[in-house]
Amino acid sequence: MKTRNVTLSLPENLLRRVKVVAAQRETSISRLLTEALTALVDREEGYAQAQRRHLALLRRGLTLGTRGRASWTRESLHER
Repeated sequence: MKTRNVTLSLPENLLRRVKVVAAQRETSISRLLTEALTALVDREEGYAQAQRRHLALLRRGLTLGTRGRASWTRESLHER
């Protein structure tokens, strides 16, 4: 996969902490950021796909076994 360099500005205290995490995991900051951003994008894309599927389902409607006819009245449902 082709990569490109980007410039990133982080607060110094965060950068120090990230360096520690990268060292503990024996990886680079670049790898940590790549993994974190990949996970973020995957979650967002997954959410968008699920949203599209559910909206299509709502437009299509669900079969509730009534064949489009209600065999009850509002009054019968709300009898007191």
